Amino acid sequence: MSAPPVVDLPIEDERLAQDVANGLAAVEKLLRSSVESEDAFVTEASKHLIEAGGKRFRTLMVLLAAQFGDPSAPGVVPGAVVIELTHLGSLYHDDVMDEAPVRRGSPSANARWDNTVAILTGDYLFAQASDILADLGPELIRIQAQTFSRLVQGQIRETIGPRDDEDPVGHYLSVLADKTGSLIAASGRFGALLSGAPADVEERLSRACEAIGVAWQLGDDLLDVASSGAESGKTPGTDLREGVRTLPVLYALASGDTSRLTSLLSGPVAEEEVEEALTLLRAHPGMARARAELESWVDQARADIFGLPDIPAKNAFLALCDYVVERSG
Repeated sequence: MSAPPVVDLPIEDERLAQDVANGLAAVEKLLRSSVESEDAFVTEASKHLIEAGGKRFRTLMVLLAAQFGDPSAPGVVPGAVVIELTHLGSLYHDDVMDEAPVRRGSPSANARWDNTVAILTGDYLFAQASDILADLGPELIRIQAQTFSRLVQGQIRETIGPRDDEDPVGHYLSVLADKTGSLIAASGRFGALLSGAPADVEERLSRACEAIGVAWQLGDDLLDVASSGAESGKTPGTDLREGVRTLPVLYALASGDTSRLTSLLSGPVAEEEVEEALTLLRAHPGMARARAELESWVDQARADIFGLPDIPAKNAFLALCDYVVERSG
């Protein structure tokens, strides 16, 4: 079974497009087989989110990064599966912490079964990732461990919130870098290392991918406010309903005024007030500031990508930067 579309990213080079398509299909096949268990229920629970689809965004990062070495090297596909399993395992745990009823348009594992099953299934995926990783060598194991440490620390800091003396915006951006950016950075690093790309290329790809990851999440923040449900495929105002303080909200709250908007944003927004909050937030300067922050992260990514060897994958990464900006409106 081939992988679902990752993003609507035009790859002009036909050979690169075919390489990526073949890589996605190989990753999808190994991803599914890697969670097979003698216990039918474990297999069913483990495939729950795999079957629900997803962008395979991190897989794309691995495959594009591998183009700067030998993309057919034997460790590239297993490395991408390790990254994807780690991401999927974290989603099972996220849904428990967030008490999320839906993931990728389907009932979350905790809603379909219960929290215990969801937690243990996430743990199982982490274990399967480690089993594959053991064959890729100690350097990859160390990178994965350091990445997972950042991911968990980011989740803890998000859960606890900023300290009294800490800037909420700085705290939020550091959480995104750890919780989201770290695994996408590891995707670029895995692809480079496993394909034998030069060390300076590996460093550039890691930094660029982390910046793209943060920008992607900031784009989600903007879409939650600015888009219609038809445009984004998501229900606008979801973060407002849940009381999640995304970057536009943080900028609005930091403005220091005592407007109706800041009153609405002081906690979870009641359903009957969501449309009013969205209308006011769309007109607030905090939206423009959040967009400027997104663009600054994309500019950081571009700066590293410009220094990469001039091959089709470089243009694909630059096209991805453009896509991240364009999708946010």
